[in-house]
Amino acid sequence: MLKTPAPPSSAETDAQRLDAVLFREGMSRVAAAVHVVTTDGPAGPAGFTATAVTPVTDDPASLLVCVNTGARSAQALLSNGVFCVNALAADDRALADVFAGRAKLQGAERFTSGEWDSLVTGAPVLRTSLVSFDCRLTDARVVATHHVLIGEIVNIRLGEIRPALVYQGRLYRDL
Repeated sequence: MLKTPAPPSSAETDAQRLDAVLFREGMSRVAAAVHVVTTDGPAGPAGFTATAVTPVTDDPASLLVCVNTGARSAQALLSNGVFCVNALAADDRALADVFAGRAKLQGAERFTSGEWDSLVTGAPVLRTSLVSFDCRLTDARVVATHHVLIGEIVNIRLGEIRPALVYQGRLYRDL
């Protein structure tokens, strides 16, 4: 016979909250490359700043990107079915802030900052990026508060090798 679990005690609820706070603090200690993820298509242009980007496989070449389900750019990316991951250089801090929402710009307004081209998918490609990965969305899942997106890379644009922008300790840093 299955037993219905008792509701969590206030101590358990506090421990769960502490775990989330502790997790965020722990992750803030890990340096992560800063990217601007962009999309364009029938749902219009959109983009966001992301550190939750990682390679999945090299054959076929693919990337994983995470974005909060509440982010306005998330729905545009899902609808457009394409995206570009643009790795930022150290001198792109202001652009990272624009796409993180600190400049209060949305959608196409964000693209008034930076210089943009496109490759195969039509997603905006930052001319000054260290590297841009042009992707076609191949899988999307919701895990708790985030969309976990997998994109097959259909083109790559290599930029100049120069210092990268990373985020660590809740601050941008040069690497």
